[in-house]
This record gives sequence, C-alpha cells and structure tokens, in this order.
Amino acid sequence: MSKTDHLGTYAEAWTKGEVALHMKAAAEGFHFDDPNAGDIAKAEFPGYFAELKATVDELRGGQAFDRFMDITEVVVNEEDDGTLTAWCWWAIPGTPIEGSGLIKVSDDGVLSEKITYYTKLPA
Repeated sequence: MSKTDHLGTYAEAWTKGEVALHMKAAAEGFHFDDPNAGDIAKAEFPGYFAELKATVDELRGGQAFDRFMDITEVVVNEEDDGTLTAWCWWAIPGTPIEGSGLIKVSDDGVLSEKITYYTKLPA
C-alpha cells in the first residue's frame, strides 16, 4: 500500500470503529498518544480501543449510529523525508467527544497519531 492508502485505511478504521483496520494500517512501531491514556504501542491499541468503544457506547446510551467517528478538515503534507503528516478534526457522533489529530505515515504504514480533546477549561 502507498502512504495515502495507509492513511485512508486508518481513517476508515476510525469511521467504522474497526480495530482490525487500525492494525492493518499501522506500521510495526506505531504508537498512539492520548492525553487521557498516555502513549499506547501497537500491541496495546486493541485494548485501548475496546475501552474507548465501551465509553462511547455508554455515552450514546444504547443509541445506534452508522459511524463510529466523523473526520473532517483533513490537511495532508508530504515532508522532505517522504513522511506524510496529516491533521484532522474528529468527532464521535452522539457524544461530546471531539478533538484534533496529528498523524504521521511512512511507506510502512501509520507511524503515530497524537490527539487532543476540545473541551472548556474549568472555571
């Protein structure tokens, strides 16, 4: 797969909520940085994702949605070293969870994603 294909598969994994697609798109050294959960290695990602899905299911109160996540405002840049850097806005329908992601992709697959959450500061 090309870098663009890896990125597309990774985005599809999020929109469908399918961890198998995450694993397909992720490079061997993949890591996911969530400020609530810390730095998650590829081998730990399925457990992280299962916990995230449980939280989302609880927040949705049993209401079904056709997508796990919406991804918009995608910007992609190819660095001088050939690495793709992608930025996006993401939101999980039926929940207040949304934020931004910074994704790095090589020929081997998605190297990393670092996410932020959009939230108000405590008063």
